[in-house]
Amino acid sequence: MVRLAQTVEAAFEVESTYGDPPGTALTHLGLLDTFDPRAVEMNITPVPSIGQSTDAHHAAGPIAVTLPLKVACQGTGWQQLLGRAIGSTTEYGSTKSPSKLTNTADSLAILARDTAGDYSLVTGVVPNEVTLEADYTTGGYITLDSQCTAFYTQDDSDANFAGFLQPDGGGGADYSAVAWPSPPTADPLVPTDLVVSYSTATTNGISINRTLGHSVEVGERYMKIFDTTGTLDSGYGSGDHAAIVNNGVIDLDHSDTETITELETVLNAGVTSSATANAGSANPQNLLKGIYKMIGSNVAIPVVNDADETLTAFNNIKTVSLKIANNNMPVPARTLGQDDSTIKWLQHSKMRRGKADITLDITMTAENEDLYDIYRGDTNNGVIPLIRLDFGTNGSIALTNGTITSFSRPVTAGGETTETVSIKFRGNGDFLNYSAYAISADWSL
Repeated sequence: MVRLAQTVEAAFEVESTYGDPPGTALTHLGLLDTFDPRAVEMNITPVPSIGQSTDAHHAAGPIAVTLPLKVACQGTGWQQLLGRAIGSTTEYGSTKSPSKLTNTADSLAILARDTAGDYSLVTGVVPNEVTLEADYTTGGYITLDSQCTAFYTQDDSDANFAGFLQPDGGGGADYSAVAWPSPPTADPLVPTDLVVSYSTATTNGISINRTLGHSVEVGERYMKIFDTTGTLDSGYGSGDHAAIVNNGVIDLDHSDTETITELETVLNAGVTSSATANAGSANPQNLLKGIYKMIGSNVAIPVVNDADETLTAFNNIKTVSLKIANNNMPVPARTLGQDDSTIKWLQHSKMRRGKADITLDITMTAENEDLYDIYRGDTNNGVIPLIRLDFGTNGSIALTNGTITSFSRPVTAGGETTETVSIKFRGNGDFLNYSAYAISADWSL
């Protein structure tokens, strides 16, 4: 039978344990551009031998499974892939979001179905490198290109993947009774659904006075306050104000936190006189993302002094590319499946998170000297405090403390003058792993 791309679709499920799919519910991935659930490299090593005309043996090494996957930004599949490249953070209760870079490799199970009747299940799918791309010069959707590693892949005719993918005889890899999801009904996002904006300066937004050793974390959606033990600060109780959604957690997108002045009111409802508004009319979501150490007296948290989440928009953009390269580290190992007869040597038996590299590349028609002045260090000491990628009702991404690493503006006779800028980010603050807030996104995982 001839295999046709038109008969293939894919769905996913979040794994709570790496390589162990729950087998309970599936969500459609949406429009697929590139997809290969059988990208398996066997790592065969030829072994020469004296007295033989060619390599007499072929030694099998660890099995390395990868999953190249490019999707249109439709539904929630792209958010799950991009969000897990950033990292899943539990904000409070069961609420999770990609609010900062994490030190864990979050994984998905992806099930491919051919309408001819065959299934391929790829488990332990970890986005190692993802690229979000929007091209304003041509037609097309915003896409997310993901280079993923995976634990293992297995095929079956009825989606009951017995054997290696059922550790200890469990039924976690049985999708035969799980309903196949409907594809997303909303249109995929197009470049005009994305607004990219930036700031060139900050001011003192709000000052917080809390006991020495406490800390304040500011993400794109939530402000979280921790005590000296690293526990969410109960001084800001969930019953003190509607915008305090959990002990120590303030929703910066709440109707009662639309300005820094309102945020001051919320914080002081928890701990009296613990906050002082400085840039009162600014939007709290424009606070610089990072981790700030409390010292027993006022600690100023900077803000872009703008009442709107859309800052200074990049005009005449041609292309936008946001790349997250995690440099994950695989751990090869002898891996036991259902029983002693299902042992595999897997290249990605375990996966460890590496050092992330966040890069934003923009090309646009040259308009002024703003970015060039920043690049030369003439403005704000060469730093772009905040860049926001706003997808409207589909969430937003904040990039903090950007350094322009390359800038070019070639001029050609009779041609348009276009500038290309590459920017890397490092977060803000002075405590613990504040660079984790180099990127912070607002949507649910």
